[in-house]
Amino acid sequence: MNRRKALALAGAAVAAGTAALVAQRLRGNGPQRPAGVPLGPYGADSTAEEVTAGLDLGGRVALVTGVTSGLGAETLRVLTLRGAHVFGTGRTLEKAAAACAAAGDRATPLALELTDFDSVVACAEAVRRAGVAIDMLVCNAGIMALPTLEQVGGLEKHFVTNHLGHFLLVNRLLDRVVAAPRGRVVVLSSRGYIWAPPEGIEFDNLSGERGEYDANRAYGQSKLANGLFSLELARRLAGTNATSNSVHPGIIKTKLGRHFPEWKKVLSELIGWTFMKSVPEGAATQCYVATNPRLAGVTGRYFANCNPEIPGGRMEDRALAAKLWSVSEGLTRPWLT
Repeated sequence: MNRRKALALAGAAVAAGTAALVAQRLRGNGPQRPAGVPLGPYGADSTAEEVTAGLDLGGRVALVTGVTSGLGAETLRVLTLRGAHVFGTGRTLEKAAAACAAAGDRATPLALELTDFDSVVACAEAVRRAGVAIDMLVCNAGIMALPTLEQVGGLEKHFVTNHLGHFLLVNRLLDRVVAAPRGRVVVLSSRGYIWAPPEGIEFDNLSGERGEYDANRAYGQSKLANGLFSLELARRLAGTNATSNSVHPGIIKTKLGRHFPEWKKVLSELIGWTFMKSVPEGAATQCYVATNPRLAGVTGRYFANCNPEIPGGRMEDRALAAKLWSVSEGLTRPWLT
């Protein structure tokens, strides 16, 4: 079988799977919705600009991680467009500054390397020195599909970057979120949580060394951790005006996929239009959850396509969420206070 035929067959298989999903939705077998959470007028095709149209965010402050490209860059652009002041982070101050430049005086660049906990602390302290409350804290930055096992301090890198770095940042700034009239934490999870191990979080294998390394499993575990962190944070915020929710942005072609094998990149070029969102569409759900007035007080939920869903798997396992919080505290304790 030649390369062109192989790609065609693979593309047909993916397209068929997408068509099956569309047919399922048309039959009414769409996502389950949680009771008591308002549905919005937006969906998979909505953009970040559309879901924030008419909002005046003047006087509000946001912190968005990973603004140098993709969803973070679009979130920075749209929030500042609506009048918010945004602290935008990049792995280096130079990269963050370049990303924030287009927003002028409505954006403040900060360096944040999520795998370096000293950097996380320094970023949080820079925000604290500004003396402002944080109305929106959007944990957007992340990595995906590292082809081989990489570790940070003996821990698997997806888990450190996607979960622990944000866990530490949020905890260092939580009083600033609570100080806002309606502070919101928005954590980017992913439907990739379904790739997590059957037990959810392999607490006895956070190094990733046991067994054969699997990039999807490592990524899925970190995305499940994002959702569980948001769930437990919501419980801990009970009695305050602050909320915490997690979101699935969709499948979007961004730099997040730079580690994909070449065949996946080729397929995304050939048939990505059949199931992938644009960056403005991908940023819509996090912007919606961070800003929409109808969601004031909604907490501990999972959103996709700008609407609440009941996730499957371990995403609502409260005992697992509590254990993850305790383990995460232990792993970051020297930097928490």
